[in-house]
Amino acid sequence: MSIGLLAAASEVSLWPLAVLVISVGFVVVLISVVRAHAFLALILAAILAGLMAEQLPGAKARVPKPDSPVVAPDGKALRNHWVQAVELTSIEFGRTAGGIAIVIGLATIISMCLMESGAADKVVRRFIAFFGEKNAGVALLLSTYVLSVPIFFDTMFMLMVPLARALRLRTGKDYLLYVMAVCCGGVITHSMTVPHPGPLAMVENLKLDVGVSILAGIAVGLFPLAVGWFVCKWLNARMDVPMRETPGTTLAELRSIVDKPESELPSFFWSITPVILPIFLISLSSFMVIGKGNDAFVKLFGGKESFAATFAAVEFIGNKNVALLIGTLVSMFVLARQKGYNVAKICELIGPPLETSGTIILITAAGGAFGLMLRNAGVGEAIQAAAKGHALNMIWLSYLVAVVIRVAQGSATVAMLTTSAMMYPIITGGAGLPYDPIYIFLAIGFGGFALSWMNDSGFWVVSKLGGLTEGETLKTWSVLLTVNSVVGVLATWLLSLVFPFPMGKPGP
Repeated sequence: MSIGLLAAASEVSLWPLAVLVISVGFVVVLISVVRAHAFLALILAAILAGLMAEQLPGAKARVPKPDSPVVAPDGKALRNHWVQAVELTSIEFGRTAGGIAIVIGLATIISMCLMESGAADKVVRRFIAFFGEKNAGVALLLSTYVLSVPIFFDTMFMLMVPLARALRLRTGKDYLLYVMAVCCGGVITHSMTVPHPGPLAMVENLKLDVGVSILAGIAVGLFPLAVGWFVCKWLNARMDVPMRETPGTTLAELRSIVDKPESELPSFFWSITPVILPIFLISLSSFMVIGKGNDAFVKLFGGKESFAATFAAVEFIGNKNVALLIGTLVSMFVLARQKGYNVAKICELIGPPLETSGTIILITAAGGAFGLMLRNAGVGEAIQAAAKGHALNMIWLSYLVAVVIRVAQGSATVAMLTTSAMMYPIITGGAGLPYDPIYIFLAIGFGGFALSWMNDSGFWVVSKLGGLTEGETLKTWSVLLTVNSVVGVLATWLLSLVFPFPMGKPGP
């Protein structure tokens, strides 16, 4: 341990790291030993983290002094620490739910409609006809990797998992392979390419070129993608994970759909539209966001005023909630057209899946609240203090800090944002880096999705919508992401040695 590390530890309390260890152990014991429901375990852990924190935002000092403030900077009175621990848990729970609830609800409806109408099976039949049954998993892997460049992982998984389920019914095997292929293809781009929020924050914090970051993220991401495919096959061979009931149609209903002759299924165009249309709309919006700063691009639309009007319209329909709502309406139309159902009948079918998706939303939001409460407890600052002055290669330091922050609070975006903000003043000091700073971007991105576990919303989306138990998710999803993360940072480090192209310090 270096002198710098000890000095940093003396300046900043490392108690938040103890909070992290205790609360993580609390969750593991409740879920694995006591067999408590995940929602209850995560909410209790979030409150526990808040109660153990030395200081919470908006709370009075635990040990008040004569000069301790009683009013926050915004003029509001500070609350009792214990009360604030509960209130902050509720606020963070609501904040997480606000970002995922509509998406999960709409994706559940799309999934049900795709399955009930036979549209998912139609797409799978075309997949198998074009790629062959042997290469169906590769087709899912590559198509997800490309399509997920502009789409959040949770949204992409929810759109693609019906195809994985229909493919399992069609082939009669390899369900875990298909689900993991979707995970492998979707999670890499979520952490490596703009316009995803994590990479976007890194580009801004590290002062990098957006175009270079996109090309580097996609290109270097091919290394963990390739290795990840073999990990998917290894996991599939090692574990026999059955396809269980999930929100949507029952397995018996799905089998009856799969047994139908293809003439009774929707056309390929209408089958794929509910999946592709939201992806296209979100991608279009992202493309407009990236291009709005380019004068030549703006001129293609007739100037600033014309572009502004077009941008406003595209931004609206490309909003993830609006895009999925449009996809939902199309999927309901396909179901009505194929089965002759009216709106009342379709809404009757929607009821049970939405009830189940409510549980998914509760668990996912509770996981988000737990992660955010760890952040409120100061875990991020403690990690920064512990890492400061550590004599490590900047690529590996960036990666390790991102991994620790990721494990601590669950969010890949927060891990990338926090680590990049911390690393920028470090890498701009002294003589500069011996390689291009894009390698720091890559290292942080790969560190941001390592070791996913129960405080990560993606963990619960994969577990509940994929029909995996918590243990199966840890043995598959968590292992796959960690291997991909390690392969990615190794590729980054080796490339920095072979192709350094040093540019000195990042921009001012």
